[in-house]
This record gives sequence, C-alpha cells and structure tokens, in this order.
Amino acid sequence: MNIKLLIPFFLFGIISVFSQTKVSGHVLDEFNDPISFVNVIFKGSTEGTITDENGKFYLESDNVWNTLTISFIGYETLNIPLDKKVNYNLKFILKEEAAQLDQVVIVSGKQSKKNNPAIDILRKIWANKRSNGLKQFKQYQYDKYEKVEFDINTIDSALIKSRLFKGMEFVFNEVDTSRVTGKTYLPMFINEAVSNVYGDNTLNKEKEVLKGNKNSGFSDNQVIIDFVDDLYSDFNVYDNYLKFFDKSFVSPLSRTGINTYNYVLSDTAFIDNKWCFNIIYYPRRKNELTFKGDFWVADTTFAIKEINLKASKSANINWVKEIYIEQEYEVLNDSLFLVKRDYMMSDFALNKKESSRGIYGKRTTLYDNYQFDIKQDPKFYDTEVYYYDQDVYDRDDAFWEKNRLEGLNKDERGVYKMLDTLKTVKKFKQLYNLGSILASGYIEFNTLPLDYGPIFSTFGFNEVEGLRLRTGGRTYFGRNDLWRLEGFLAYGFRDDKFKYGISGKWLLDKKHRLIISGGNRRDVEQIGASLTTSTDVLGRSLASSSVVGTGANDKLTSINLTSFAIEAEPWRNVILRLGANYRTLESASPTFSLDYNTPNGVESEIKQYETTFSVSCFPKRKMTGFGVERHDANDGYARLFARMSFGDKSIFNSDFDYTKVQLSYVQPWQLGGFGRLTSTIETGKTFGEVPLGLLSVIPGNQSYFSIYNTFSQLDFYEFVSDTYTSFHLEHNFNGRLFSRIPFLRQFNLREIISIRGVWGDISQENIDLNTTNNPNNIPLIAPNDKPYYEYSFGVGNIFKVFRIDFNFRGNYKDPILNPDARKFGVTGSFGFYF
Repeated sequence: MNIKLLIPFFLFGIISVFSQTKVSGHVLDEFNDPISFVNVIFKGSTEGTITDENGKFYLESDNVWNTLTISFIGYETLNIPLDKKVNYNLKFILKEEAAQLDQVVIVSGKQSKKNNPAIDILRKIWANKRSNGLKQFKQYQYDKYEKVEFDINTIDSALIKSRLFKGMEFVFNEVDTSRVTGKTYLPMFINEAVSNVYGDNTLNKEKEVLKGNKNSGFSDNQVIIDFVDDLYSDFNVYDNYLKFFDKSFVSPLSRTGINTYNYVLSDTAFIDNKWCFNIIYYPRRKNELTFKGDFWVADTTFAIKEINLKASKSANINWVKEIYIEQEYEVLNDSLFLVKRDYMMSDFALNKKESSRGIYGKRTTLYDNYQFDIKQDPKFYDTEVYYYDQDVYDRDDAFWEKNRLEGLNKDERGVYKMLDTLKTVKKFKQLYNLGSILASGYIEFNTLPLDYGPIFSTFGFNEVEGLRLRTGGRTYFGRNDLWRLEGFLAYGFRDDKFKYGISGKWLLDKKHRLIISGGNRRDVEQIGASLTTSTDVLGRSLASSSVVGTGANDKLTSINLTSFAIEAEPWRNVILRLGANYRTLESASPTFSLDYNTPNGVESEIKQYETTFSVSCFPKRKMTGFGVERHDANDGYARLFARMSFGDKSIFNSDFDYTKVQLSYVQPWQLGGFGRLTSTIETGKTFGEVPLGLLSVIPGNQSYFSIYNTFSQLDFYEFVSDTYTSFHLEHNFNGRLFSRIPFLRQFNLREIISIRGVWGDISQENIDLNTTNNPNNIPLIAPNDKPYYEYSFGVGNIFKVFRIDFNFRGNYKDPILNPDARKFGVTGSFGFYF
C-alpha cells in the first residue's frame, strides 16, 4: 500500500469534524446520462445548489440535516436519507414522472418563453426593481466589513510531499474544505477591512471611509487587495450586465435575460416570514458570458431575497475555472430589501480540467446599520484622505472583536499565526522575493533602500545602437515614499556610446499633491512614435528598440533633455502641471537628417527651451497609496489631456519661437454583452515655423507588434504635420460572434475590429524651412488631400495569450505617388487577459 495516499484522506477526516453536513454526488437519468441544473436541497431548508453541466454537485451546511431532496421538472422527486454527516460521491438516478410519459417535456436545454410562470415573475421583478434597495432614499449610510482571502486548492499528497513545500510542511495543518466545490484548500493570504460608506443619490456620489485594516503580514498587500477589488467590483443584480474580470456578464435579472437564459419555477417556501418563489436559471447557449444558479424572490414586492450565480465553465474567460457568487438580502420592512451579505469566489487555474490545481480568490462582504436621509455637505464626497494613517492598520484585537460583522472560523484565525511563522522560513522568503521581482520588474536589496531594474528593459536593439544593454535602479523605502530617485546607464555596441538618465520627484504637500520633479536624459530615441509625447523625462518608446520590423529603424534621434516641473491636484483627479525643459536634438544615424535652413546656412542640431502647461483629468479614477507615486485601483475610466507648449528663442540661446496646442481624449466604453470599445481622439496645432524635430509626426509602426494608437501600415516619418486630428476605434467582442459558430466555439477565440484615421496639414513655410540639399532629407508630406485611414481584423485569445491582427491600408496606395506603401500587414501581441 502506498502510505502517501493516506495523507489526503487523513486531512479530510480532520476537517470534516468542523462542518455538520456535507454531501457530493452525480445525478443521472435512466439512460445513465448526466442531468444538468437539477435542484439539490437539504429538505426543510433553503440551503441548496444545482448540478453542473456534468450532473455533479457539492453541498455543505453548518447545520445537521437528515434528508436530501433532488428534483427537476418532468422527473420524480427523490428524498434521500443522510445517515452520516459526510456523504461523498453518491450516485442518484432520476426517473421520468409517470404523468409526463405521454408528452414531450424539455428538462434540460431550452425552456419555453410562453406560458412560463418563471418568466411572468421575472417581468414583475423588472417592474418593481426601481423601488427596491438604496435607491428609495436621497441619502444613505451603512457599516461595511470586507474579508479578502487567497488559498491554494486541490491539496493532495503530491503537493504535500513536493519539493516546493519542503521545510514548510507545517502549513498543511490549516487545510480546509470549500463549501462550494468540496475541494481541499490551504489559506495563504487574508485581509480584513472595516469601513463606513456614505452615499447621496441626488448627487450620484458615494464615499467609503476606512476605519480599520488587518492583514496577514506581507508587504505591499494593497496590490493584492486592489487586484481583487477591481476584479470583484461592486455590482447590482438588478442591472442588465454585471462586470467581473473586465467583462460584462448578462445578469439573470436582465431585461435581455429571456433571450439568454432558461428559467424554471422550482419551489416555494417561507424565508424570514416572507413567501418566496425559487427560480432556477441556466444559459441557452454555451461559450457566452453567462451564469447558472437560482434565486428566491418575494411574492408581493418581487424583491430578491437570495441569489447565487455560478459562471458556466464554457464561458469565454481565461485563467478562471469557477466563479461563484452569493447575495443575501435583509428584510427591513414589508417593502425594503437591502444587501446583508455577499460572497464571491473564483478558482484561478491554468486550465478548466476538474483535477487541475489552482488558487481560490475569495471576498466576503457584510453590511449593517443602515441609516437613511442623513444629509452630508456635498464637499464631503470630494474630500480625499491624503495621508497614511498608521493607526488604521494597527487596530487591536478588541477593535476587531467589536467591529467584525462575521467571526473568523478556526482556519482563518490560524492563518495569521501560520503566515507569521512562514515569513521566517528562508525558502518561503526566496519564493516570495521571486514573485515580487516578476510582478514589479525590480530586484529588492534588503540591506539598502534600493531596487535594481526594471529588469525587462535590460536588452534592446535598433539600427543605430545595435545590441543595447541597460542597467538601472531606484530608491525604495516603501510604498508611500515621499520622494524617489531613478536612474539608468545604457551602452550600444554598434555606436560605442554610453547613454544615461536620472530623475527625481518629491511630494511637498499631501493634501493638494504638490510635487516637484526634474531630471536629465541623454539617449537615442524614435520621436516619431506618438503624437502626444510623454512628460516623463526617462520615458522611451517601444519603437526605439524594436528588434525585428518591416523596414530599417534608422530614423532615430540623439536627444539630450533636461526638465523641471511642478504639479498639483487641486481637485480630485484633476492635475495641473507647469514645466520647463531644454533639449538638443540631432540625427543619430547617417541615413537620417534633421537639417534645416537658417540665414547663416544649414544647421543639423536643434537647441530649444520650452515652457509647458498641461491639464489632465481622469473622471472616476480610483487611486491607492499616499506617496509621491500612486497606483491605479481601477480601470475603465476616461483620460482627458490638454497641453500648451511655448518655445522661446530668448532663453538659453534657443533656436525657435513657437506655440503648440495639443488635446487628447481616451474613453473606454463597456457595451454590455457586445464587448468593449476603446476610442481615442487627438488633435493639435503648432503656430510658428519649426524644424522636423519639433513637428508632429504621424505615428507609424514598423514593428510586428500591434501597438494601440499607431498606424500599422505607415512607416516612420511617412506623414509629418504641424496641424493634425486623429482617431482610433478598437472594439473587442469578447467572443460573442465566434461563440455562435460551432467549429470555432471550442477554441474560445475573440474577435477584434479596429479603424483608425488621421487628417493633417503642413504649411509651406515649414516645408521650405526643412528642405535642404541633404540627400537624406525626408520629404514632408501631410495627409491633407483626404484623411488617411486603415482598418484591421483581429483574432485574440489564441492559446489564451496571443493575438493576431490583419491590417489593411485604406488609401494613399497609388503605386506612382506612394510606391513604398504597405497595403497589407500582419501584427501580433501577447499578454495575459481574463
């Protein structure tokens, strides 16, 4: 006998003591075929579940139950006695009801939309949804308790005895069993937060004030918390679409639900002295972003009392095997139902095989002490906490005993002690540091407040430098540093030159986020890769180091840039920035010219001082951190940017006087079940005569990578302008079309379409200024005859990480006027997306 096989059974035996009733099984019909979406419930309770696509289920309760009821329309109901508290791998056969033998009954698959009592109830839910919940009141406030946990799941003997956990075997003392999936898991991270939430429906604003936070002791836990909160954003089940993992799932209560889900009226029962209907729902089609589950709805107010949602395994979502959501509602009076508790769990895994090991990400949120129509000053909602309050993160045990709305179970209480011990284990610290390096791109020095990196920029290549090696670092005392220094040193083996950069920033005033910054960089760069240039002195475009491309990337510029700036955030998500910079520009390649005419002859170097003033606005952006650098806690918000730049010849003996105005607007649009659209509009104009190095180059893309907001079929400097307007539209259908094609459905591919265009003009004065006898001069051509455009069709989610775009040039293809025009091209990209 293999002794190793006894270990998981021993663990199962230990943990089964702490839960009263557990049962798992497989429901089949008389022909031994699995039956999906069968209702499984502890008799005499409202605690139940439904079978999955393979007829399997797992059900757990903290109470003792003696009978299990298994039912579905068209079949005889089974009442199974439970002789033991733990009953695994049971097999049940459902027989067709005698009354149904003479008629056709669809018991899985599509349910009728007509004469369906479940759909009649659904319509009444729609009619009453506006009068349910917090929307009934002008103002509201409540207490909120949130618990976030990450666990390794599918704990077996192979994992316990693996080399990975050698020396850390003690952690398996905390193994537990999931009440949702029945799988063993090992808690690895836990965070608790208590807060007060205030909202005003007349202002359409909400604010959350953190009162206490406690976690398992890792540094930079906020990154994990932000990750979970962004994935598990707050939702309203009454909405037509529910956003999870940056994707819009069709809600079972959606007005489009009738066309998306099958509904079955399954049961009725009293819940909190309210007579309620139980409705089971499941998707009509595979591979769509849908759920399966059931909900209980009150018979008079038609408010939801309980609901659970489980994403179907066929849903087109990566790296997630299971998504399970529960919501319970509290009955405050005859007509008021408010969320009391919600529980969300995801099983992150490399594939969706039943046996695959993964990580549970769980969030439990409880709500209490609702109060209404207590008005706050409107400024209250716009006031942001700007300082790091250490007391919030050092609350004592008495605080948590008083403010936890749900007590920790035995295993959760043990996590804190276990992780404190784990941090002292050398092997664990090595694994943790490796994960930190991969996530941040920086290597931490424990003895010094310095990080080395970013490691992913170590190697590069272009036509001028050849192979490029880069080393760099930054100061790092902690996440909320008030100042930071960064620098790099690079060397090109072909041009045999060193490049360098150094920058610093300092947060002077936390309340208004007053920051001063400055730096100097000497480098080689492709300045024709974007219309709206970066304000980061160390910023360098990807196009500057493309290894393989459609043509020679030799139109590079040697830049020596010195900058100084001061910025502030006087209003939330509105940033004002005043900057000054001085730069010298000259060609870095003998095959590229930046020459321009002057009264004294031809000059090759540009020396220019510039004053800039910019305004950036990010509506609905959420940030975390209190230091000079903060991090986004969400995405999907708009980005508006406006900048005026003033060149002045009288300062530092500069070469040109000019004024440049630039505007950009980026807006993502979540279009429900039709996917996500991203739109970008940019416009700008330069007043005055300037050389090529200061003009606006329409951004080409000579690499084989798909780069948003560039033109894949344009070469660098193919179009140059002093006045421009461009747009870029890209829509990702998230597999909605491919899921309807049978032979493509199984691959979970995603379709992307894009169209982009630009109109530009250039004055004759600027053309004359830049026309010299240098044979390497670039002819300055702008798309002023008609807007240039191109379009593409893409296929994403290939092997979950790759995307291929087929790009087509729309015009300017005349073989005489544009002999080198690239009419068609293929680009690609890779990344990890849900």
